[in-house]
Amino acid sequence: MCADICIHNKNDGNPHAHIMLTMRPIEQDGSWGAKSKKEYMLDENGEKIILKSGAYKSRKIDTTDWNDQTKAEEWRKAWADICNNFLEENNHIEKIDHRSYERQGIEKIPTIHLGVAASQMERRGIITERGNTNRKINSMNKELKQLRARISKLQKWSDELEKEISSQKSNPIQSENLLFIFSDLLSSENKSHRKTIIDLKTAATTFAFLQENNISNLPELHEKINSMRGDFDDVRKKLKSVERRLETLDKHILQSGNYKKYRAIYKKYKLQKPKQQDAFYENHRAEITLYNAAEKYLKAHLNGHKEIPLPNWKAEHKKLTTEKDKLYKEFYHQKENVRKVELIQKSVDNVIRKVTEEISTSTKELDMSL
Repeated sequence: MCADICIHNKNDGNPHAHIMLTMRPIEQDGSWGAKSKKEYMLDENGEKIILKSGAYKSRKIDTTDWNDQTKAEEWRKAWADICNNFLEENNHIEKIDHRSYERQGIEKIPTIHLGVAASQMERRGIITERGNTNRKINSMNKELKQLRARISKLQKWSDELEKEISSQKSNPIQSENLLFIFSDLLSSENKSHRKTIIDLKTAATTFAFLQENNISNLPELHEKINSMRGDFDDVRKKLKSVERRLETLDKHILQSGNYKKYRAIYKKYKLQKPKQQDAFYENHRAEITLYNAAEKYLKAHLNGHKEIPLPNWKAEHKKLTTEKDKLYKEFYHQKENVRKVELIQKSVDNVIRKVTEEISTSTKELDMSL
């Protein structure tokens, strides 16, 4: 294979290479081989099929498999392996992986492909719609990671408290009922006016949350915290699925638009006389390239259907966008619930600390009197 490689490094933080690969192989003697060959179509009797024009029906067969998608996967893996070998040799712990987040088992919402134009605009400081989409996805991935960590922390706290209550050995709380939280919050003993106001607001928020979720004691709170993890995982999985499908639909809609937009130019190109085709192609290279790419993409995704289901794709996109908005609202609702449980955790820990200190003081006074 012949590869034309251009390495660009302007010291702007984006070193990269453009690699153009030929579809024409090089033979053993150094001469160029044919990109494709003609294969005649045969009927049920093994005879060549004659068209109305008198020519034999044929199809083009590539002489190499270099344009197969399996090759792209193979080469991406080889590139990842080579990079990782050099990273390891130079004592870098970072690794790269050619696989998607889904295939790697990484629980992240995948970002969308920026494309050349959007990437260049973003590097120049120009905000793009695709760039904003990726920033929103990256921000959501960060929030998902943080909320998962907070829920895990609450689960650990709740599990430990549940064990203490069950054993009744070191637990200073004599009652599982959560009324002791409000007794502490509503007590004005040794509190400033500002602290009293804050505690009253906390008590109101806590009471509303417990009432909405039918929680009256610590075991029920423990159960609620455990269910929060399942609810969170459910929203996260649905978000990933919806975002992934929306990304696919965006590609479908984009390529459908290019196909319809540049089809007329492509038809004109095909109608040109052989001597004029090259000049026409050079004048309309971008449009023809985009049309060819769109045609190839749609052929691969229409599963043999000739009609482009653009209205269906747009309708599904609209429906999934609405679903995504609902999932985002549900996520932020979960985040608020986690905040409320953290307030309860703080209050419970505060009561335990106070009771423990009182027991310790009483024990010391008893020892002194003895």
